[in-house]
Amino acid sequence: MSEKIVQLNEEVIKVELKELVRSSVEETLNGLLEQEAQQLTNAARYERSAERQGYRSGHYSRSLTTTSGEVELKMPKLKGVSFETAIIKRYRRRESSVEEALIEMYLAGVSVRRVEDITEALWGTKVSPSTISELNKKAYVHIEEWRNRMLHGGKYSYVYVDGIYLKRNWGGEFENVSILVAIGVNEDGYREVLGAGDGMKEDKASWIGFLQWLRGRGLEGVKLVVGDKCLGMLEAVGEVFPEAKYQRCTVHFYRNVFSVVPRSKMKLVAKMLKAIHAQESKAAAREKAKQVAVTLREMKLKEAAKKVEDSIEETLTYMDFPYEHWLRIRTNNVIERLNREIRRRTRVVGTFPDGNSALMLVCARLRHVAGTQWGNKKYMNMKHLDATLENTLAV
Repeated sequence: MSEKIVQLNEEVIKVELKELVRSSVEETLNGLLEQEAQQLTNAARYERSAERQGYRSGHYSRSLTTTSGEVELKMPKLKGVSFETAIIKRYRRRESSVEEALIEMYLAGVSVRRVEDITEALWGTKVSPSTISELNKKAYVHIEEWRNRMLHGGKYSYVYVDGIYLKRNWGGEFENVSILVAIGVNEDGYREVLGAGDGMKEDKASWIGFLQWLRGRGLEGVKLVVGDKCLGMLEAVGEVFPEAKYQRCTVHFYRNVFSVVPRSKMKLVAKMLKAIHAQESKAAAREKAKQVAVTLREMKLKEAAKKVEDSIEETLTYMDFPYEHWLRIRTNNVIERLNREIRRRTRVVGTFPDGNSALMLVCARLRHVAGTQWGNKKYMNMKHLDATLENTLAV
């Protein structure tokens, strides 16, 4: 009896399995969209109900790239209620992350062949070198649009500012370039990345240009600016936002005092400084600062004592605001954490080919973080500030 030999075409099977998975993903996503539409309208398709809140008006097609391949979504059209799906929101967050990865790979000098492999892992589809180049151009355009968007968060009472230094190649020579970053708390209490710009140096002209750019895009209602002590920034804030107060970051203030304190005495001095900001009123904090200065002189730390005497007042501004906000507004830790993440990301690049490349990568990271829980989690209750302002006006 002759034996029948069965030959399997692995490539055909692989293609068929991939299509099976892709079609299953497409069917599942469209099913989820249909469920979301039913929940929004409070009725199934063609159902007549007194509880109905909206009506169907067909659908439109939208392609979505997934790790299983490209799928076609049937987006429901609704009348009487807006349709905003969680599926697309997740897609947008992933899309911004992919854009950041493309720019990062490009700037890091990753070969085109390697980028092809990585994009296949990210998108499920291998793209050509010309497509990679176009994607980088599109990513730059999207990020630049995001960077220059109008600010619609109402009044931003608290604004945190800082500068981050990166290395760039300028005319064959390497130099530091400063990227100025601002984060605000909107009137609903959520954090927003307000903007990032090329500051060259953290001088007055750079800060004035940066703050005016923010104001032109809708930054208003600023009551407190939190940041490290930078003379150029202080003067710029006074010109662009004259009604705003300045809070020097207490952590940076401590570091400045520590710079003239022996290592053996640093722990003791740290406790003394923290005791100042542990007081429950500005008057008590001022009195405590005087005591600390006297003690520092007795410890033969005259330079440290002088730094406390000269700078303590600008670290106490936060006490003019609601007690419930004190921990959030006496430091610019909120922006320092982002800066650490940016440094971690940019370390693999080393030296940027130009200042714009550095700015684009920083903005790509900021845009990605803004779309995560960082920007969707309430940071503080602004009703406390409203109550404080009302009491001040009443007095």
